[in-house]
Amino acid sequence: MTLLKVEALTCEYRNNPLGIDIKRPRISWKIQSDRRGTMQKAYQLQVTAHDQNFTTIKWDSGIIESDESIHVDYGGPELEPRTRYFYRVKVWDNFERETAWSEIAWWETGLLDTSEWRAEWITPDPAEIDPQSEPAFLLRKEFNLKTGISSARIYGTGVGLYELYLNGERVGDELLAPGWTSYHKRLQYQTYDVTEQMLAGSNAIGIMLADGWYKGNLVRENNRNIYGDRRAAFFQIHVTFNDGTEEVIVTDNTWKASTGPILFSEIYHGETYDARLEKEGWSQSDFNDQDWTGTIIQEMPVTQLVAQENVPTRVTEVLKPIDAFVTPAGDTVIDMGQNMVGRLRFKVNAPRGTQIVLKHAEVLDKDGNIYFGNLKFAQQTVEYITKGEGLETYAPHFTFQGFRYVKVEGYPGQENGLPLGNFDGEVIHSDMERTGEFECSDPLVNRLQQNIVWGQRGNFLDVPTDCPQRSERLGWTADAQVFIPTALFNYQGGPFFTKWLRDLKADQLPDGNVPFVIPNVEGGMGSAAWGDAATIIPWTVYQTYGDKRVLAEQFESMKAWVEYIRRQGKNEYLWNTGFHFGDWLALDAKENSFVGATERDFIATVFYAHSTRILRDAAEVLGKKDEVQEYSFLLDKIIEQFNHEFVSPSGRLVSPTQTAHVIALMFDMVEGKAKERTAYELNQLLIQNDYHLNTGFVGTPYISLALSKGGYHETAVKLLMKDDFPSWLYQVKKGATTVWEHWDSIKPDGSFWSDQMNSFNHYAYGSIGNWMYKAVAGIDMDPAIPAYKKIKIEPKFAGISFTQAKAAYESMYGRILSSWHLTNETVEIEVEIPGNTTAEILLPKAHLADVMEGNKPLVSGDIHSYMETVEGVRLTVGSGSYHFKYRNESGLKPIFTEDTRIIDFLDYKEAVAVIEKFAPGITKPPAIFSTKARSLKELAELQEANLTVDKVKAIIDELKMLELEVELVK
Repeated sequence: MTLLKVEALTCEYRNNPLGIDIKRPRISWKIQSDRRGTMQKAYQLQVTAHDQNFTTIKWDSGIIESDESIHVDYGGPELEPRTRYFYRVKVWDNFERETAWSEIAWWETGLLDTSEWRAEWITPDPAEIDPQSEPAFLLRKEFNLKTGISSARIYGTGVGLYELYLNGERVGDELLAPGWTSYHKRLQYQTYDVTEQMLAGSNAIGIMLADGWYKGNLVRENNRNIYGDRRAAFFQIHVTFNDGTEEVIVTDNTWKASTGPILFSEIYHGETYDARLEKEGWSQSDFNDQDWTGTIIQEMPVTQLVAQENVPTRVTEVLKPIDAFVTPAGDTVIDMGQNMVGRLRFKVNAPRGTQIVLKHAEVLDKDGNIYFGNLKFAQQTVEYITKGEGLETYAPHFTFQGFRYVKVEGYPGQENGLPLGNFDGEVIHSDMERTGEFECSDPLVNRLQQNIVWGQRGNFLDVPTDCPQRSERLGWTADAQVFIPTALFNYQGGPFFTKWLRDLKADQLPDGNVPFVIPNVEGGMGSAAWGDAATIIPWTVYQTYGDKRVLAEQFESMKAWVEYIRRQGKNEYLWNTGFHFGDWLALDAKENSFVGATERDFIATVFYAHSTRILRDAAEVLGKKDEVQEYSFLLDKIIEQFNHEFVSPSGRLVSPTQTAHVIALMFDMVEGKAKERTAYELNQLLIQNDYHLNTGFVGTPYISLALSKGGYHETAVKLLMKDDFPSWLYQVKKGATTVWEHWDSIKPDGSFWSDQMNSFNHYAYGSIGNWMYKAVAGIDMDPAIPAYKKIKIEPKFAGISFTQAKAAYESMYGRILSSWHLTNETVEIEVEIPGNTTAEILLPKAHLADVMEGNKPLVSGDIHSYMETVEGVRLTVGSGSYHFKYRNESGLKPIFTEDTRIIDFLDYKEAVAVIEKFAPGITKPPAIFSTKARSLKELAELQEANLTVDKVKAIIDELKMLELEVELVK
């Protein structure tokens, strides 16, 4: 029996989305097949309203001859508000097979027009409750319903943050709703299905309101009320009955208000909760609210209300503490074992009025004491006062902390040891689907990959923040744009970035200028590599997901940014004016400066070209011929002027920094001999720096890609494998469980970078993950065909310090796998290609006659095409799983694995002595090394010696025999 089926149906990236306001939603699906090379030849899509049996079809696409299976537009009659639509798909393939209908999926519309809102914005009567008071507000309303409830939905939002309760139970599991948007222009509302919670007879609804981002303390001390000075709620309930009638309950001035146990709750500072002030049953219908105050209508526009765009923020994992201890300073501290973002939930049985205080931090200092210095003015403190009525459980409601360690004060009996079973770390972030995984044979690199993922989890909390702990936590544009390629490997980020890009567009100035942070609460505009988020991010989303709609939505914003740049320079083809962050936090900065040595107008002009190229390519995708012509000309002129201004006639860059060479290569600013020279000199800069980088936020994301792209992949690998300062693995060896803001956030002597700007969870340098997926594991796409419709699998082995690597990515079409394993005798590569796609695969250093696929000679398999090249064997394949095996050529043998890193700590003279002893004839000192020799292979190469891999292996074996390994291996 053959297998061909349609699965994983999504609407607007989501599985069964509730309450969307997109009038032409897009459907995507994946194809599972038991035959290799399966391609979709046609599809049929059917949609019904309310009807799961498909007896009455609202829209039938008919049989469409097309291989399109992602972002297929709904093409039926206009959608109705507050309606559930069911859909199903069947496909036909290139083997003349037809699937059964897929499983049924659905989407449900929310309120599609402002006129459908009947609710009023309400807030407690200011004559009774001070609008500026710190305690969270409680709002409640009782109502009665007749029997025969068919369905019930709540639509609504609040400013700042809200939690919703119905008949004594929490509604939904979303946290920090409605999220953070450019509130003056856009405010998300949420939809809840409360059919099962609604009762015939008496009901009660309750709303808790706290300051949140809307009016809480942000950016600077005492900087409050950025968007408004009053909290307010805006909700309406629609209850439908079996007889077809409907009742609507809305927020209005009949609601009651009070305050409760949350005395204080702030994003930066934490929460104070006095359980003695709980109003038991306050969201139930039998609660006595006679002493509650009234509410008033508050005038606020509702035209900016949009249905939830991003995935909700939720608790996504629960961590158990690994230890509790007393520090040298006498503090009792819990260790979660992982720098996380979220909250600590605890249980306690204590006398009434017991005060328990939790203070959160990321690291311990070199003396072993908990360190709060880098938090700036953020308090990250949670205080709980018990009511003393048995076992109590608590976690804060309207805040989050960035922490690994928690100082505990006042917990009963803590002097005899904390009961760790009473504490749970609840990890909180936007609940994105995990789509990527990477692992290899080196445990330090695997820990680095975990750190990158944890950094993303901690900082993708409704907006892409820079850090989650100190008094900042802002949507910095540069951090987001440099990390987005890695981010979209790790997690499905379509809804996340769609929402954030709409805020970027909303906050962009009329002249095209882009603020430093989005949503814009910081001010400041116009920096190269920061404002370029306006072009880079929508283009990356389009490339990754094939999402033309986001490209079309953002096109005018992209164009406005490029035109803003064009107006800035003294010459319209160079960007040589204005403020720029430059290569932020680069190690080649002058003393007491955060800005690296690469000239800022060099960087600005490169990013001017990069954004112009993206704009041109976007115009081509969208069929805007005039813009294609205009921005092609502009791009050519920028590159011409760049070469005139920054490249010597002999091809040398005027800026002799790593970052200058990296971005010139990465963004194709030089060609021909100049490009070759730039790649060579970048490699030399790394060698001269003992394979250490000195790049910052601009150079680091691209340095490994530029090296591999320029033909120096081995250098890129050596760069990755460094484990002393500065390097990625230095952080890992220092105990990092997320990525740091500075290469030396913790210095070799255990001291810290300045308290003023030192985050231990800052994902920008985690952008190395993109290279690990693309170059080491080898998963990439044909850039001309987005969304991995045409996949490229090209693992790179040169200079590999580990024996295997594996990456998998859940694309819009399905799972892509590239996994390789080296032994001294063989190379094995496993590949999975999803249905309805093709792939080009490179088997490095392979010979056609040697390659076996599935234990059969390659020439006997069902491969579309194959040929032997100087790089190896290139194949074109269709969907399916493939297992290639071939003889290992000497250049692929793993030489220095974890157990044979034998000259990491030799000084210069010792290194020369070892070479002379075990490689006779090499007598000239390797002058390029001043203090350390990194490996026998490097020394041999630098001496231009004809030292084969087998000879090196023999030298290593002889060293082992002489028992030098004990002395030389760290």
